[in-house]
Amino acid sequence: MSRQRPKRTALPLAQENIEKLEKIVNEGNFYGAQQMYKSISARYVAAQRYSEALDLLHAGACLQLKNNQLTCGAELAVSFVEALVKGKVAYDNENLDRVRKIYELFPQIPVPHNLEDDDDLHELTEALGAAKLRVEGCSSFLKAAIKWSIEFGAPKTGSPELHVMLAEYLYSESPELDMARVSFHFVRGNNPEKFASTIVNFMGKCYPGEDDLAVARAILMYLSLGNMKDANYIMDEVKKQVENKQLQLQPSDLIQFVFYVLQTLERDALPLFNMLRANYKASIEREPAFNEMLDDIAEKFFGVKRRNPMQGIFGDIFKMM
Repeated sequence: MSRQRPKRTALPLAQENIEKLEKIVNEGNFYGAQQMYKSISARYVAAQRYSEALDLLHAGACLQLKNNQLTCGAELAVSFVEALVKGKVAYDNENLDRVRKIYELFPQIPVPHNLEDDDDLHELTEALGAAKLRVEGCSSFLKAAIKWSIEFGAPKTGSPELHVMLAEYLYSESPELDMARVSFHFVRGNNPEKFASTIVNFMGKCYPGEDDLAVARAILMYLSLGNMKDANYIMDEVKKQVENKQLQLQPSDLIQFVFYVLQTLERDALPLFNMLRANYKASIEREPAFNEMLDDIAEKFFGVKRRNPMQGIFGDIFKMM
């Protein structure tokens, strides 16, 4: 006589599990709840009940982050995006808002300054370690969300709103600021006003010689994407904000170069563009990526084909992310 396999308990509606796990979290059993969020959501996914898996994971990510459980919240946030992918869920305003709600719960905590004694140094070391974890957690979540958006309905460079979220978090929270990475996401976003303000803020605290690099990088990145409108906006808006805040953007060959490039692109003058690259070679080589951006610009605006078609900004999108 064959033995019957035990029947698997039917999955209840997601709301029942959401309420049950909320009680467990509120009792302080964060780890226990985390394991249940992961195992129950996996069962919903296996049953192709993606909507309920998403509801459960979204509720869990938000609740863990509200309770300052960064690692747990970030893990569930990434699982939420993975469920979006598995369910082939379209990128739309509703799902963008759900991603944004999780993002807004990631903590933003300023790193302490004004060190005076060993206790302060210890506090700074701990704060830097915590900031690194925050950035890693939020970045993993938003980078996964950007990849989902590319696959399921956003522009080919990814959701502009998600790129702005990631740029803002990297700028405000990174213990070791990488302005090139921040700029990479801002130029794929839809908020050049915020980008200009961020550049000016950076200019107020960066080392000498980094300010003109930040401005030139932003303009060349926009141009390498074929976006002359926002490139011109950044040039004009940064100048305006610098004057209003009584800062100084020292004249430099690099700023002069990007100013001339903007004018040259308006005139469709490839020989002049090539002459500028030759004359300002030393300034361009201050940042290794500038020559590749200029190759992208030559292709976008003048139809100059690359020697290696696999090169270029778009080919490197996920490497930079």
